[in-house]
Amino acid sequence: MSKHLTLSFLLLLLFFFLILCDPSYGRFITHRTYFSLSSDLVSDGVQQLRGPPYLALNRSSSFSAESTCEQTYGFLPCTTTILGNIFLILVYGYLMFLSATYLSNGSELLLEILGPGIIGGLFLPILGALPDAMLILVSGLSGSTETAQSQVSVGMGLLAGSTVMLLTIIWGTCVIVGKCDLVDGVAQDAQDTKGFNLTESGVSTDIWTSYSARIMMISVIPFLIVQILQVLSSTSGRHLAVLIALIVSLLLLISYCLYQVLQPWIQRRKISYVKHKRVILGLLRYLRDRAVGRLFKDNGEPDEEGIKKLFSVVDSNEDGKISYSELRALVVGIRFEEIDLNKDDTVDKLMRDFDTSHDDHIDKTEFVKCISKWLKKAMTIQTVSDDPGSRTLRFLNAFHRDTDREHDLLYVGDESDEVLEDAGGSRWTSIKAVLLLLLGTLIAAAFADPLVDAVDNFSDATSIPTFFISFIALPLATNSSEAVTAIIFASRDTRKTASLTFSELYGAVTMNNVLCLSVFLALVYIRGLTWDFTSEVLVIIIVCIVVGGFASFRTNFPLWTSLVAFLLYPFSLALIYVLDYVLGWS
Repeated sequence: MSKHLTLSFLLLLLFFFLILCDPSYGRFITHRTYFSLSSDLVSDGVQQLRGPPYLALNRSSSFSAESTCEQTYGFLPCTTTILGNIFLILVYGYLMFLSATYLSNGSELLLEILGPGIIGGLFLPILGALPDAMLILVSGLSGSTETAQSQVSVGMGLLAGSTVMLLTIIWGTCVIVGKCDLVDGVAQDAQDTKGFNLTESGVSTDIWTSYSARIMMISVIPFLIVQILQVLSSTSGRHLAVLIALIVSLLLLISYCLYQVLQPWIQRRKISYVKHKRVILGLLRYLRDRAVGRLFKDNGEPDEEGIKKLFSVVDSNEDGKISYSELRALVVGIRFEEIDLNKDDTVDKLMRDFDTSHDDHIDKTEFVKCISKWLKKAMTIQTVSDDPGSRTLRFLNAFHRDTDREHDLLYVGDESDEVLEDAGGSRWTSIKAVLLLLLGTLIAAAFADPLVDAVDNFSDATSIPTFFISFIALPLATNSSEAVTAIIFASRDTRKTASLTFSELYGAVTMNNVLCLSVFLALVYIRGLTWDFTSEVLVIIIVCIVVGGFASFRTNFPLWTSLVAFLLYPFSLALIYVLDYVLGWS
């Protein structure tokens, strides 16, 4: 942290030095009218020239050319030279990188104090996308409508470049640095003996990561809407298309934030349900071992007579009802070694599952009905025909394997293996978090506009379209902190860290697609700009669907998938170039 602050201080000193060295303008020592008529010196000591009674020298042509450079805020340095603008892009880009770093560090400190939910689900994704959103905002607010129309391509380039970079270069790199041996499609933590085997080495994630990828695919809906409706011939129709896409984008943003807030609760509920299934499975296997009759008929339906005989096994006092204490004694007698259970909580859930009449007892009808329900669920699992043992055992074994697989995909480890150090008390940590967030926000707000101007000036000096400059260069500044963190985290070679890494990548893209796009569409609609980004939007849709479709329906990614991701990056650039400059889409 101190290193970043030192570099920031040195950069600010450099800015002040450049400001002091900026060309100064004083009174001309030549009369403007006379200067326009003659380029001679006022006097050579011999000839007498008519003119104003004071000495004057010519202004150089280069001096007038520099006057076309407009300083941001009236004092920040600017230049029309190629090397000068490269330097400014690097400096401003580094400051945006610092902004993203401070926002990330402040968000993590705040998360340690307040935990997930509103902080982790709402503030963290928004703050992560803040630098991008700020750059997009200033690119469309600059000057007149004509100026905004020319600079808004910087915002679209950043939006497309960030999405493509995260899902191609960063995604593929995380697969490589996080690779482990794949056994039956599951990565073995910290075990990497197969080297760069394209099919037997890679990463695997939990099922929640797949859900994040599906949400990311849903977030491209506003892009599809504006893309489809842009075929309308009238200007008012296209303007309406932007408005519709903006409304949908805002609705998706709100929905995504709500989902992020509720996600910890949803995860706990689903994991709890799977644990309950494993308890039921243990109960069925325990009762099956003590069965005096069959649990299934020849037609595959549950055998109610056999289940009623099981009821008498549990009803130890033979009063025709299973009480809470009798059910608890049954649970305690079953050894659930595979999962850590709270016995009282487990019995409570079983009572709710069996006791449909809510009289705190389980009668024979309720017992038969509940056991039959779970046996039918076990029958829905596909079994291997040559499995040894009875039919009931085959169904229960298949049910066991399926439940284990489901639990493994839902839960790959504790929330964190890291031991959080005391940062000097929660109060100081809160102050530090707030200061970092404020510093990051101020830097992003202050230097977004000059960075956009530097990109625009560099484009004018080199005749390279601003879109390609912002597509390649700006994401390196605004997403580099996030990228480095993801790569370092993925290199820990565990399923838990891989799941978290890829979930954060998909979340960052989702926030780009809803928050940053909402800002962009609002600028286009409010300022009445022309929508001229068909090819750029098409690239975003293609990359999101390819990678998102890949990650939505599988939880393991062999090494060859990283090659597909890497190839998508040059493909995206080539596609935009062909569509815009060969086929003339723009």
